Amino acid sequence: MDNMMNQNEIETLRELIKDVDTAMLTTATEEGLVSRPMKTQEVEFDGDLWFFTKKETNKYEEILHNQDVNVAYVGKSYVSIRGKAEIVEDINKKKELWSKVYEKMMETSYEDPNLILLKINVEAAEYWDSGNLIKKIGFYYKRMTGQSSKSTDINETIELNH
Repeated sequence: MDNMMNQNEIETLRELIKDVDTAMLTTATEEGLVSRPMKTQEVEFDGDLWFFTKKETNKYEEILHNQDVNVAYVGKSYVSIRGKAEIVEDINKKKELWSKVYEKMMETSYEDPNLILLKINVEAAEYWDSGNLIKKIGFYYKRMTGQSSKSTDINETIELNH
């Protein structure tokens, strides 16, 4: 973990994204932003996100030119994570995170030199807590009646200290 998130922030994000199998990774191109689905690694979130991909993809080239990325999760809540992508080719880390699911899904093995890891160094996260029905009802009621909906705590932003 290269960032300075406090333990409470890490635990909050871990809880929000832990059961979401697929995230949307957004990269920047010369033409604009591009998003694509990525399989979330089954590793406990510690401030970094990990994804497998291949060098022969557009996202690899895009990250070589611009490391700024966003990762979005939709589950019981909505989470938008901003960070810097790092390309990792460490065979030991690939072996550590590898599973038989990837072998079938990517039609390769962790030893494939074309296979890489994307490590997302999380800088900030914003989330909308939609899992709490009472908060949701209060939030929408206040919105419909023109009252301030701030006190329902549905939306939070976590900025990381580097």
